[in-house]
Amino acid sequence: MADKIYEAGVQAGRLSAEVYDTHFSDLHPALDIHEAHVAADRCYFCHDAPCITACPTDIDIPLFIRQIATGTPDAAAKTILTQNILGGMCARVCPTEQLCEQACVREAAEGKPVLIGQLQRYATDHLQKQGIHPFERAAETGKHVAVVGAGPAGLSAAHRLAMLGHTVTVYDARPKPGGLNEYGIAAYKTPDGFAQEEVDWLLGIGGITIRNGSALSRDITLDELRGDHDAVFLGVGLGGVNALDASGADKAGVLDAVDFIADLRQARDMAAVPVGRDVVVIGGGMTAVDAAVQAKLLGALNVTLVYRRGRERMNASPFEQDLAASKGVRIVTHAVPRAVHGNGSVREIEFDYVDADMMPTGDTLRLAADQVFRAIGQTLEGDHLPALEHRKIKVDGTGRTSVEGVWAGGDCASGGDDLTVTAVAEGRDSAMDIHAALTGGNA
Repeated sequence: MADKIYEAGVQAGRLSAEVYDTHFSDLHPALDIHEAHVAADRCYFCHDAPCITACPTDIDIPLFIRQIATGTPDAAAKTILTQNILGGMCARVCPTEQLCEQACVREAAEGKPVLIGQLQRYATDHLQKQGIHPFERAAETGKHVAVVGAGPAGLSAAHRLAMLGHTVTVYDARPKPGGLNEYGIAAYKTPDGFAQEEVDWLLGIGGITIRNGSALSRDITLDELRGDHDAVFLGVGLGGVNALDASGADKAGVLDAVDFIADLRQARDMAAVPVGRDVVVIGGGMTAVDAAVQAKLLGALNVTLVYRRGRERMNASPFEQDLAASKGVRIVTHAVPRAVHGNGSVREIEFDYVDADMMPTGDTLRLAADQVFRAIGQTLEGDHLPALEHRKIKVDGTGRTSVEGVWAGGDCASGGDDLTVTAVAEGRDSAMDIHAALTGGNA
């Protein structure tokens, strides 16, 4: 944050220390043992459970809930982690209300699903707090795999490959591993350094070396990796940010939401993070909501999230939209940015209202703003990548790319949703296919 220049109206320390602690405390406090057993007892333990089908990582949800109910949370954790090695993080950030909990029979019958996400957190936290790693490495295969990107997809692939006996080197551009989990998620969703704790725990499998500060195309090339390793997995995410198509978009105070969130995630003291009095966030996804809510929690007086389509088209879940509204964020829909006004620095931003076909209605909106955050989508960065499809790396069902010996998964790859849980599943499945390719066997 120190290298940024802030204009009048953008300042740190708007609130007291006690208020910051409250605002950025755990969004969903952990269940205690009694609460976990009560929640687990609500599960019907369906034979053909729809919640399993709804889970991108295919966790046997009724089994792990039964294990909690019978007083064996560590066994429940192993059931979860066998399918999703980042089950602790996914329990905190996964949109369960749209996935497993929406599919829950209790949700259909009563409008109140079993608390699957919170039960998953209860089990994984119980095991990880003891420092227990429930998996062991297979015998060394003599094969060496490069994983590019230490985010959810890369870490998932690295762990599964190491568990199968391969030696793995993970190359990541950032100073810390974790990717989106470390740098891209609202601070109130994973407080107290959980993201790094989970990475440290994951590395307990052994056989994994992480090289931070190593970016693809800048420090290493794909050809070099292919020459030095038996296989390569690309989990590089989406590092670029789409430009704001409006006049004056280059004015001071127009910033990338992902950078704002990363600064918050790395801040030791929230009181030291500057925020504007009038903040506007442009976008309709999770990044937009995370930026808007956190701006409000930092003490911004007015925070407006503006999206070009209707709320039903927003990528942010209804839960996240309601969370933003509950924190005092105003949501404006069917408006596109037209111009940023101000003498060198943003002072106002002007929008055109549009109809369902994105055609201007003739009405406009002007909002006071001393900070504007772009959250209008991210793009793939890098040179000499495998073939692309829809501006992402083209992969088949097992993650294989157009380049021999190279797999890809997560946000950088075509196909799945841009969710942490989906990235974990793709990393895991690619690792199984890499293992089969390297050993001549079946995944």
